[in-house]
Amino acid sequence: MLSLVGNAVGGLIGWSEQVPPADPEVLRGLFADLGVRVGTDEAELDEAVRYFQSRTGLPVDGEAGPRTVHLLARYATEAREMTRIRAA
Repeated sequence: MLSLVGNAVGGLIGWSEQVPPADPEVLRGLFADLGVRVGTDEAELDEAVRYFQSRTGLPVDGEAGPRTVHLLARYATEAREMTRIRAA
């Protein structure tokens, strides 16, 4: 449901890429792309989401809503691209 909402909101405000689901494993993978290792404990994931929100100017609520997931996915994509460029 969150990915559906994220895609609908993204389309309205001009997000071109697909917003990934707010699944805990997906979020951990996105954080890993940024070089942040988040353990399996839900509290660690919540802390990582809150920290990310505070660093990016999003409302700090610990919820991985569409805006948070979209921005996290965008930064993770950029980090993967930079890693690819450095490896080339």
